[in-house]
Amino acid sequence: MAFVLDASVTIAWAFEAEANPVSQEAWRRCFELYEDVEAPSLWWFEVRNSLLVSERRQRITPARTAGFLKALANLPMSLDRQIGEAALLSLARDHVLTAYDAAYLELAQRKRLSLATLDKALAAAARASGVPLIGVTPT
Repeated sequence: MAFVLDASVTIAWAFEAEANPVSQEAWRRCFELYEDVEAPSLWWFEVRNSLLVSERRQRITPARTAGFLKALANLPMSLDRQIGEAALLSLARDHVLTAYDAAYLELAQRKRLSLATLDKALAAAARASGVPLIGVTPT
């Protein structure tokens, strides 16, 4: 089954020390179970910006960035460009999210998919909205 992948989980894959149950489960579902992944189109920019910032902080080399992006090219991913503006703004207002984070939640709601995120505010908003979270045991 497909799920929505946010940039925080994707970037955790680039750094071994950031492995956690959410990122590991999302990795397993992508690269071992070959599940389809969806993300709003802003994911492409967020991932690359995070990698560039990590290069500037000397956490990763340009060569590792290139290798990581090459590995990501194998993701069974679809970038969504059909954001529901009214729903996005409502989610952002109701849950005090950035428009960027609300885009992931809006996509998960619209397509009735689970969400993989490490962002605490986004995870809380997903729980409050009834969106299942990847790698998190329901409470």
